Amino acid sequence: MNEQKILRKQLFKYIKYNIFMFIGIFVVFGIFVYGLVDRITFSSVNIELRNCKKHLKDFLEKTEEMQILSKYYITDSNSDNAIAYNIISNINNPNIICIVRDEDGEIIASSWPGVNSGDYTVELEFDEELLNKIYEIVINDDYYYRAITVDLSEITENNSGYVQFLTNVDTEKDMVDVYQKIILHSMIFGTIVSIIASISMSKRTLDPVVDMLKKENEFVQNVSHELRTPLAIIQAKQEILLSEPNAKIIDKSEDISLTLNETKRMAKLTKDLLLLSRADNKQIVLQKEEVEIDEFISNIAKTYGEIIELDNKKLELNLNYKKMISIDTNKIYQVMVILLDNSIKYTESGDTIEISTFAKDNKCVIEVKDTGIGISDEAIKHVFERFYREDKARSRETGGSGLGLSIADMIISSHGGTIKASHNGTKGTIFTIKLPR
Repeated sequence: MNEQKILRKQLFKYIKYNIFMFIGIFVVFGIFVYGLVDRITFSSVNIELRNCKKHLKDFLEKTEEMQILSKYYITDSNSDNAIAYNIISNINNPNIICIVRDEDGEIIASSWPGVNSGDYTVELEFDEELLNKIYEIVINDDYYYRAITVDLSEITENNSGYVQFLTNVDTEKDMVDVYQKIILHSMIFGTIVSIIASISMSKRTLDPVVDMLKKENEFVQNVSHELRTPLAIIQAKQEILLSEPNAKIIDKSEDISLTLNETKRMAKLTKDLLLLSRADNKQIVLQKEEVEIDEFISNIAKTYGEIIELDNKKLELNLNYKKMISIDTNKIYQVMVILLDNSIKYTESGDTIEISTFAKDNKCVIEVKDTGIGISDEAIKHVFERFYREDKARSRETGGSGLGLSIADMIISSHGGTIKASHNGTKGTIFTIKLPR
């Protein structure tokens, strides 16, 4: 129950984190796209306005008559309009509106008739802080213009006053507004999608954690179960021995032997668990050496050959690799012992155990094949899982803990190879090992 609460809290935490992350990405991306669209849309307008300023400068510098008359053009009312209209008449761009102002910012002349009549004087209020900057003007809350104000005294020494250049950007503004709505709707849609994706991703992220917790619980339960039985046996036998302190050892040899066997079983289980724990923590160190694999397996077979013959079973060798291979001999020996031990346990009198080696796909293949009782289709999917046993009662009788094949899988994986189990026709099992050269 507590674990479910912890997982639920963690799930909500991941969901919130992913939602905020996605929304942040969409917001930043939306702002970036909007800024880019705005910049591109108004870039040509900005260039036109700056060109007007450059054209005005060239005009004033090249026209001596304008330079001579300019000293009267703000202070002498008789010449103001003439000079102002001279400036306006040199603006060849029909999209540009030109407004000439005196030193106090009052309008002298304009190519926009409405300004001369005073219709838009308030909306076109002059601001000296916006000199040489491109800014926006809104008229009657409906019409949008971009403008730049030029100080004539900055262009030539004999000139004073100001010139405003404006151009209508209603079309561009409408276009940017449309893009803004598209971006806004995309962000809303993206937020909804991100919420759904966050929930899905968070669940997927927690799935391995849930699996790990399940495996951990199963592992603890299995270890507890495996240790409980030998501990109970040892305790019971020791209590029996204590209840008869005067008994002779020979009379209690069976109890003592059973206690020792269970102790050995616990020691082996502990050793196997330690090995698997080291593998999980990437602490397995291989001491590889070059060996003739056929000869190596032949020596193992000699050791187990007598045991197999005593059980009235056959051991056949079909060794055809005939090459050197780099392996940790102690660990591969342990794998072969595990596989042969399984074959011996799960075969009957008269059955055959065969070990084969051959080259395939530039790899060394080792097969341990038997004609025993075999493994079911369901069990064959789980045989390399820790503590998995298809027949738990029989495994306990033979001293199995369900860790042998897990250890074999771990050792082969640490060599960069693979091991798999398959059916040997209608009877028996084949364990196939593939090792890189």
